[in-house]
Amino acid sequence: MTGPGRHPSEDEATVGEFGYTQELQRSLSWFSLFSVSFSVMSIATGVFLNFTFGIAQLGPVSIWLWPAVGVGQLLVALVLTELGTRIPLAGAGYQWGSRLVGPAYGWFIGALGILYAAVGVPGIVYLAVAPLTEYVLGIDDASPRTTLFIALLVLTVAYLVNIISVQVAARINNVAVLAEILGTVVLAVLLFVLWVTGAKDSDHGVGYLTEHHTLPGHSYGYAVALASLVGVYTLAGFEAAADVAEEAVDAKRVLPRAILGSVVVSVVLGMLVLIGFTLAIPGDEVLAAGGLPAVFQYWLGEGLARTFVGVVVFAMFALMVVSAAVIARLLYAMARDNMLPGSALLRRVHPTTKTPVPALLAGYVLNVAVVIFGYNSANAFGTLVGATAVLPYLVYLLIVLAYGFRRRRRPAAVDGDFDLGRFAGVVFGASLVYLVAVILTLTLPDEFRRANYYVLGGLALAALWWLVGLRPRLERGEAGAPPLLDQRHPHADGPNAQEVEG
Repeated sequence: MTGPGRHPSEDEATVGEFGYTQELQRSLSWFSLFSVSFSVMSIATGVFLNFTFGIAQLGPVSIWLWPAVGVGQLLVALVLTELGTRIPLAGAGYQWGSRLVGPAYGWFIGALGILYAAVGVPGIVYLAVAPLTEYVLGIDDASPRTTLFIALLVLTVAYLVNIISVQVAARINNVAVLAEILGTVVLAVLLFVLWVTGAKDSDHGVGYLTEHHTLPGHSYGYAVALASLVGVYTLAGFEAAADVAEEAVDAKRVLPRAILGSVVVSVVLGMLVLIGFTLAIPGDEVLAAGGLPAVFQYWLGEGLARTFVGVVVFAMFALMVVSAAVIARLLYAMARDNMLPGSALLRRVHPTTKTPVPALLAGYVLNVAVVIFGYNSANAFGTLVGATAVLPYLVYLLIVLAYGFRRRRRPAAVDGDFDLGRFAGVVFGASLVYLVAVILTLTLPDEFRRANYYVLGGLALAALWWLVGLRPRLERGEAGAPPLLDQRHPHADGPNAQEVEG
């Protein structure tokens, strides 16, 4: 899996320049990195969870907001890709913030990432993976205990795969990505063909894709903002490839293809899927009664519908596998800099498997605890999961702000590195405007007001640890990212740091 390009020792030397020792095993190819980002975005998961919401807010025309969101995400991805080629380290967002601004800034980015991972993964596994698994297996009227058991089983297997080896996790994810692409696209095309040929009754033509409405009391502007969240919810997490950069071969050169490619492919395929699924809606009452599985069952029959939903469940399982890896790499990266309680344990890497086992176990315990909380407090859990939607965009905003105002302090480009060049200012400005608009959409509506309190509560806890535990460590020089050893790449926080033109 090494392929042409930089020799693995060059990748390891890059880690050394940032003051670290190569501990994780480098074995991931560009396709594995692409698969990581594609799986975290997971158009199958996002569309299944949010399709009905978009249609309810604005009607079928809502699907045309998907490519608009895709352009915004691509702008942000361009910024993060440049940073990824300059600072290709595990726990990427935390590292970027620390290197561009300082350890406190990096800490809050990392804390937001931990909060997102702690709740987002349990939300998907408990509210989506488990119920859809019950549908695939034909378990009708499953008890809450059955749902809890399935959710915990999926989480346990996902983490065990990561403990065994990152290569096993990557192989499962690679297969799942191909299955997701083939399964969802084939399903959308099949539904489109059945609709065109009139295999069953449908109450609309192609003009249905332009029909629109709003809910009572909502303006069209408000409806457009809410409907756009289908893409906003789904097309996030593309930077996950950068989180496992220390396990990639030829990391600096494959990251751009992995991150940008995953965004473009997700936007294009997602649009095709949305068109096929929307045209297949036989009537609003079918969608409202049973969601997308009911639409599939109407056209394909129960058996074939369960088969295609099974492909979606497999894609969601891959998302769990990748998310476990990303959580662990963030915890490992922050513990390596002594930023977390119990850092001495969390930064350990198993000598045989080359995986951060203590960090994986910590992520597992955290996720299981939140799933059990969801089982016991369904209403509060739903609000908590809703709060996680804004967290990745707060992380993106903090990173883009750091990039825009401190770009000259990031490591200089070397031959072959991805570089925005003269377009950097335009990309920065456009991505900043886009992110502010998304965050306002995710926080201002009354529907999200209660969820905002959870985010604020998480930030308060992060600030408390920074004040009580972390700041004394930083003042004693016992925590924080080490200075760069290669003086061609000046350290952002050093008193004599020079500025480097991009």
